[in-house]
Amino acid sequence: MMNKELVSNISYQQTGTSSLVNELGMREMQAKAYAQRNERFLLIKAPPASGKSRALMFIALDKLKNQGIKKVVVAVPEKSIGRSFKDTELKRFGFFDDWNVKQYFNLCDVENEHDKAGRFCEFMSDSCPDRILVCAHATLRNGMKQINDSQFNNCLLAIDEFHHTSADEASGLGDIVRRVMNNSTGHIVAMTGSYFRGDGVPVMRPEDEARFTPVTYNYYQQLNGYKYLKNLVLGYHFYSGSYLDHIGEVLDTTKKTIIHIPNVNSRASTGAKYQEVADIMNYIGTEVSRDNGIYQLRTPDGRMLKVADLVEDAAEVRSHVYGYLQNMTKAEDMDIIIALGTAKEGFDWTWCEMCLTVGVRGSLTEVVQIIGRCTRDCEGKTTARFANMIAMPDADQADVKVAVNDFLKAITASLLMEQVMAPRWNFRTTLEDIEAHEGMKGVGTVVVEGLKPLESVKAKQIVAEQLDDLMATILQDVHVQKAISGSTTVETITKVLIPKIVRETYPELSADDVEAVSHRAMLSILFNGNEVVDKEGNAVDVSMLDNGNQESEGNRFLKLSNRLIDLNKLSINLIETINPFQRAYEILSKNVDADVLRVIQDTLAEMKIDMTQEQAIILFQGPYKQYVAEHDGKKPSSDDPDPKVRELAAAYQKLVNLKLRKMMGLDYNEE
Repeated sequence: MMNKELVSNISYQQTGTSSLVNELGMREMQAKAYAQRNERFLLIKAPPASGKSRALMFIALDKLKNQGIKKVVVAVPEKSIGRSFKDTELKRFGFFDDWNVKQYFNLCDVENEHDKAGRFCEFMSDSCPDRILVCAHATLRNGMKQINDSQFNNCLLAIDEFHHTSADEASGLGDIVRRVMNNSTGHIVAMTGSYFRGDGVPVMRPEDEARFTPVTYNYYQQLNGYKYLKNLVLGYHFYSGSYLDHIGEVLDTTKKTIIHIPNVNSRASTGAKYQEVADIMNYIGTEVSRDNGIYQLRTPDGRMLKVADLVEDAAEVRSHVYGYLQNMTKAEDMDIIIALGTAKEGFDWTWCEMCLTVGVRGSLTEVVQIIGRCTRDCEGKTTARFANMIAMPDADQADVKVAVNDFLKAITASLLMEQVMAPRWNFRTTLEDIEAHEGMKGVGTVVVEGLKPLESVKAKQIVAEQLDDLMATILQDVHVQKAISGSTTVETITKVLIPKIVRETYPELSADDVEAVSHRAMLSILFNGNEVVDKEGNAVDVSMLDNGNQESEGNRFLKLSNRLIDLNKLSINLIETINPFQRAYEILSKNVDADVLRVIQDTLAEMKIDMTQEQAIILFQGPYKQYVAEHDGKKPSSDDPDPKVRELAAAYQKLVNLKLRKMMGLDYNEE
């Protein structure tokens, strides 16, 4: 039988440190950001629910009082997120001022929709005495078309969900950032929970990013320091047919849940989003009443649930639902929210316990943001859950390549989430630099023989502050998707593929730093999720591990691909012989049945070597038949060390798949 679920359960220590406040009323992450408040360009990278909004308030108020800043503009992706920047009392917790936004200049207020760009321009004029404006990214783009860059002199621009900007010339937000940086004396605070994009385009140009001072606070620091939440469960549930026939296998109506249905253009969608919402509501219960998108449903066991419909496009309904959600004050105000493209970034529902997402998300950024909806700490919530329903690849589907790619995206997303949310590893070159790593909480330290030292400041910054972002880039690479299936040689992965991605992502690095950073990224992926044991086979807490201490009791071993690797003898030469994505393939093999795995393997074998249908026919009629004749009927193998033999195997598989599609009466468009 096929195991239909891939589940990872990560536990945290509930130290409470990330929720404790200092004498100024600041939590751990906020205090870390505030320490850099005098920087002109500040990049805050911290998970959803870590307190970035209030961190910005502290920094902005200090700039207004002590740094000569006259005005503050806060831009958010969508108006529902504007509630995070509403009036906030700070003085009674120890800070010197409160955060107050005049309603007229809260352009995310659903009660006042008129002439937002005009009000933005009014605020930016010298004659306006008001100090703070909150608007959506779209309003910022429209308003900036009507003012001069110099009007941002002595102003602070704060951009929430900064990954919406792009180094691309056509990016409106990216252009605004460059205008403020280069053509004014303005300051910038950029905030994001996921500093990587799904389209592979950098958020900022390297020369611009170098001018920002980064402040990084990772998921593990946040979740480990919570007071109430102690478990995060990440699950991928694979189904056949329509997701609506299987949603009952995943949805628990006793949990506060956000359901994200698939985009109407995705493979998982039925193409009728309103009917999907109706079907989900029918599963939840019987409608008792409705009020412009807010429903009362009675469950089969008699419970009354409040359900919000954020899929409905009608402006009146949507505005009403947004207004209701923005004014929730207690857990009883809502039970389930059904959404499509909203309720992701910055959406604040403290009591949310579960995010149920249907369909593979095209960007790992989106996955991070969705998970963040259920990871806020609150009394009574000990476990948060993220469940992603994924359609199984099926040989009967017309576009098997898309299905396989979707499946692999699910695997890579789970790998990245474990890496981001689990304890971090620190890899050192020698025993002598142990002092440099004292005080690193929750970090296992391992000495790796032959590991190149990090030479430049940039390389050290990448490893210290941006390693998760780099691994996201690696795991989203199309060639890595193939490597996860075992269809790429280890040497190609470790010596060509990963260094190429690092070099393209950070073109300013020297060749030595590219190698040094590549090794650390590879080690992080390799160590991710593999258990560390002592010589008796007992599990070792990673936060207590320091392989640099030769006097520690017993040897430490890494259980990897049914092998035990002695961490006291770890070397780069050894690591370069191990596929860092092997564990992903083991997960894939474990969680699908033989037929589905064969579809994946066959499709990837075809994709492994780029060739047209005509090229495949030529190879099959000539070299392929010759090879079979010379080897007593043995067919070429896709695992053969000879690349020419692998090419023949790929040609044969391409023709087999093509014939299979034609036999099924499926259209096949040669790309």
